[in-house]
Amino acid sequence: MTWTAAVAGATGYAGGEVLRLLAAHPGIEIGALTAGSSAGTVLGRHHPHLIALADRPIEPTDVERLADHDIVVLALPHGASGEITAALEARAASAGRTPLLIDCGADHRLTDPAAWRAFYGTEHVGAWTYGMPELLHDGEREARAQRDLLAATGRIAVPGCNVTAVTLAAQPGVAAELIDAGQVTAVLAVGYSGAGKALKPHLTAAEALGSAQPYAVGGSHRHIPEIVQNLEVAGARPGAVRLSFTPVLVPMSRGILATVTAPVTEAVLSTEHPGEVLRSAWERAYGGPGEGEALIHLLPEGVWPTTGAVAGSGLATVQVAYDRAAGVAVMMCAIDNLGKGTASAAVQCLNLALGLGETTGVVTEGVAP
Repeated sequence: MTWTAAVAGATGYAGGEVLRLLAAHPGIEIGALTAGSSAGTVLGRHHPHLIALADRPIEPTDVERLADHDIVVLALPHGASGEITAALEARAASAGRTPLLIDCGADHRLTDPAAWRAFYGTEHVGAWTYGMPELLHDGEREARAQRDLLAATGRIAVPGCNVTAVTLAAQPGVAAELIDAGQVTAVLAVGYSGAGKALKPHLTAAEALGSAQPYAVGGSHRHIPEIVQNLEVAGARPGAVRLSFTPVLVPMSRGILATVTAPVTEAVLSTEHPGEVLRSAWERAYGGPGEGEALIHLLPEGVWPTTGAVAGSGLATVQVAYDRAAGVAVMMCAIDNLGKGTASAAVQCLNLALGLGETTGVVTEGVAP
């Protein structure tokens, strides 16, 4: 069976990566490509690497162009999806055809309207099924709780890229009650494609090359409430998560390396081999080599995640270690921010919603060097 897919925001980085994956997906036929200011051009002007789609026209983003597809992927700026999805749903109700909607933006991720208003400054448009199949529910991987929700939904909110890296790094420790969720610190090295294509002075090569730039420092980053939300789903007591989150732009085009630290609990301190206790929790969550999660690899002890190893793929690599001197767990995760951080996650969830193999069309090998 073949499904048709439209992509809104097709000329941005996320939209281009979605198209790269869908073009190789055996069950997808690519339909309308839409955008805002770049409407009237052809895709090759914006994504010359997508040779097979280079001559496809970019149309304005409106309901009529998107609605008559089986799937609509929205790769729009934060705050822009709510209006178009509401119009799509209204049209679907009257036309009797309901496409699968996948939002790569933030509009439908948060379940708490107050958190949305505090960090985004607009009215909340409602939460959709959260697009992280590997999200633990009170520590349970075997229950497949998030996958079951995704398999039954027609509305999917793809997680934030930084959120994915921090969640995958830390959730096993939260779920097993091995770390203090009230004292979590996350520092991320982030590639520049995560900032989008907007032409801003601090994103030019002259400013970026040879320099590392922190941004959204001091608890102001919009991904903070989403990370807190995920850690509560994983088992943290509501209201108990305290997160210090600092992203830093570094001179690479794509990738995120998250380093997350938190004090360990008595369940770790009281054991003879605290490092082994920590690692066993990550093994239970993600499985060992050749088993468990297909897209999350717990690395061998002493091997640390690198962004280069997952570039261009839908993979996440994770590692955990015990810092005895500081009494903290050091939890790390590397992802491609456009891969597992956005487009690969969208395709992975699309597959679950359509009843396909979860990794169909997802790149499962990185590139090197």
